[in-house]
Amino acid sequence: MSSNKTFDLIVIGSGTTGTTVAHRCRQEGWEVAIIDDRPYGGTCALRGCDPKKVLIGAAEVYDWAYRMKGHGIDPGNFKIDWENLITFKQSFTDPVPENRKKGFEEAGIKHYHSKAIIKDPETIQIGKQTLKTNNIVIATGARPRPLSIPGVHNMTRSDDFLELKKLPDQIVFVGGGYISMEFAHLAVRAGAKVTVIHRGSNILKHFESFLTGQLTRVSEEAGITFHLNTEVTAIEKKKKIFLVKVKGPDGEAELPADLVVHGAGRVPNLDDMGLENIGIERNKRGIIVNNFMQSVTHANIYAGGDAADTGMPLTPIAGLDGQIIADNLLHGNDRIPDYRGTATTVFTIPPLAMVGLTEELANARELTYRINEADSSEWYSTRRTNHKYSAFKILIDDETDLIIGAHLLGPEAQEMINLFSMAVRAEIPVFHLKKMLFAYPTAGYDIKNML
Repeated sequence: MSSNKTFDLIVIGSGTTGTTVAHRCRQEGWEVAIIDDRPYGGTCALRGCDPKKVLIGAAEVYDWAYRMKGHGIDPGNFKIDWENLITFKQSFTDPVPENRKKGFEEAGIKHYHSKAIIKDPETIQIGKQTLKTNNIVIATGARPRPLSIPGVHNMTRSDDFLELKKLPDQIVFVGGGYISMEFAHLAVRAGAKVTVIHRGSNILKHFESFLTGQLTRVSEEAGITFHLNTEVTAIEKKKKIFLVKVKGPDGEAELPADLVVHGAGRVPNLDDMGLENIGIERNKRGIIVNNFMQSVTHANIYAGGDAADTGMPLTPIAGLDGQIIADNLLHGNDRIPDYRGTATTVFTIPPLAMVGLTEELANARELTYRINEADSSEWYSTRRTNHKYSAFKILIDDETDLIIGAHLLGPEAQEMINLFSMAVRAEIPVFHLKKMLFAYPTAGYDIKNML
């Protein structure tokens, strides 16, 4: 094996966290290398939030047109052209790997398109080469959760769903989380017959059931069929179709499908990279790190984004982790991440969004708080767009008058939640928010009525 010079830093993973760390450290004069065995760019830019939002955007246009049918809009034969939509999506994703590579080269970052194997805390093997380094950052993202279902090889990953040249007629999504719900809302509006199979009694278990119940109803009215409290026992291929065998409250059944999509969650992408060679501590959430994003077992190894056991698996978290890790590498451990006010959105139609605590978590912390919640389906901002369902649930601390949790379902929820996020992070008391002179008529103006 040949050996290169020693780098100050080697980053494994070219997504948001890895790229942020690599560029920051290189700007300070460090000798930096970055390694990825997949196209440069990471999950969000290539096979996650960015391309997904492009596709969902088309579904929103379609849905709005048909919601307004008979109310001033005649959609006629309006439909989603899937092939052209995928081509449009590719105009965003296709340039990313080459642009990322160009950025590395212009910055003087050595890049390797290969599988990285950690041999010891200072040595990484790529193919027949070994690279020496003073520091390692692991930012390898996440991958679909392994499932022990017989016939699991017959499932399509969410990554591949985003590349479909033709949308199948019958699609079964396994799991009731973000991936299944967002893609189901897209696929049903693109003309597919859609079924979601979920082991739990409620979809999107980390959100308030007051809102997910409404989202389930609006999803069913859109044409999505749910099988809740139902387990997939096997997936068989029969000629040109798949048979999804399930067991639920009504017994056993077989559901035909042209495509079966894995939407049952993701796990840190940490296998087969030699972590066992160095005995690094990890759990099901990722590499165990201290407050400085540093491995608790190896002082020269840091981890961030989906590869670490802290924070939510979201792009803004990955970006923040990258900044924190870079600063701690460059200046010594003096920064810890502050995840307060992290907002998240499920891009269904309408969207579901949240920031802060759920009622269950607030109770677990024994907080004293009040709840403002209501069905807002008859409010102007909902009726104007002819949505049938919208609702909210706001948790306010009695002692501080601060918002500790905000949960929204309805048009523009994905934008409104950012105002709540700012209020949570900046600790803006409710009485100040009530005095805000928001633009009217906008969805944001409704915030005062929620408080």
